[in-house]
Amino acid sequence: MISWWESILLGIVEGVTEFLPISSTGHLTVVEKLMGIPIDDPSVTAYTAIIQVGAMIASIVYFWGDIVRIASGWFGGLRDTSARGADHKMGWAVIAGFIPTATIALIFQDFVTGPLRSLWAVVIGLLGWSVVMFIGDRFGKQTRGEDSITWKDGVILGTLQSLALVPGVSRSGATISGGLLLGLDRVAATRMSFFLGIPTLTASGLYEAVKEAKDIGGGVGWVSTGIGTAVSFVVAYASIAWLLKFVSGHNFTWFVVYRVALALVIAALLLTQVIAPV
Repeated sequence: MISWWESILLGIVEGVTEFLPISSTGHLTVVEKLMGIPIDDPSVTAYTAIIQVGAMIASIVYFWGDIVRIASGWFGGLRDTSARGADHKMGWAVIAGFIPTATIALIFQDFVTGPLRSLWAVVIGLLGWSVVMFIGDRFGKQTRGEDSITWKDGVILGTLQSLALVPGVSRSGATISGGLLLGLDRVAATRMSFFLGIPTLTASGLYEAVKEAKDIGGGVGWVSTGIGTAVSFVVAYASIAWLLKFVSGHNFTWFVVYRVALALVIAALLLTQVIAPV
């Protein structure tokens, strides 16, 4: 259903867009549609989720030092209350953020793989969340650093992260915007987005791999899925490095402009019936 060269292209799209606040699922849905790939096919839905694991592995490799430090701080704080510093709090924030995301995803999984696979949902998600991104970027106080993040922030950001179930919203866009609205600076909000994304998307990809193993084997195929995952890993690693450097000296205006422009292009293609919504 998906050839090796199509899987390479989709892996590139996933790797570039997964961590940028422009919606990887939205981009994959559009590109798959333009390729003539049936986006409502169960194996395609599973493929789209599974190749995200490549990007997540890239983030684990990139942030390995931070992961070890946070995990050590979290476990150390459990053993010794006097050692409960910023890393211990960050560990709880990530755990607290994962719980609402996972819960909401499990409750609404059938809705996500059904009605929300429409390209009109992508258009609405891109436009709607662009407004939130603009407000967060322009009016967020940005007075808080990473060491101020608590489990309460994690719950809020994890809940917002679940909005990325709507194609076009963007998981990173939801968490970064939420972080900015909570007063985090751009770098802290972006890094928190990565830390929340690592367990969330890894769990999502592995869940789909197990649940839809039969559909993948009889549909897209594991070879194509493996190629897409590997390519997304390589490209995502470079994308992470670029994004962190970018946010240290720029705002998110260009991302908002891009999202709006993309939404208008997709809407035009739909209205002129160049492509169908599903």
